[in-house]
Amino acid sequence: MRVDSAIALCFFSFACLSECTPPTCYSRALSLSKEVMTLLDKIHTYHRTKTCAEVLPTIFLDVHNSCVTTKLRDFLYVLVNHPSQYCRERPRMVLLKIKIQNLYTIITQICYRDLVFFTDDCEAIDTGHSRPHYAEDRLQLLQEER
Repeated sequence: MRVDSAIALCFFSFACLSECTPPTCYSRALSLSKEVMTLLDKIHTYHRTKTCAEVLPTIFLDVHNSCVTTKLRDFLYVLVNHPSQYCRERPRMVLLKIKIQNLYTIITQICYRDLVFFTDDCEAIDTGHSRPHYAEDRLQLLQEER
């Protein structure tokens, strides 16, 4: 009985360890961008930070867009220089600033050559709507001709 439980314990501990792989630059940047977007949504809806969010520019993070670095830098500038001292000291605003600083550092320094940008549509980061690429339009035209 004791041997069976020891074997089972070893098996389950190995199974748990096999699930724990270190994050890659891409996976960390992707997960952090999702965290930032979730936090931004909370800041826009929470009654204590709703007025603080009025000053913040609209941003839709996409780590596949080459414009993300400049937009993050501009967004961080607005956060650091927020006109209201009250807003600068709110815990969610401070957390947002830290997360954006981390994401900016990951994209520009740590994962500098590891990330691949598929688009350079800066308007998509502002609006959340990306325009179709020429290659996709061309593919659709080729399919329609057949």
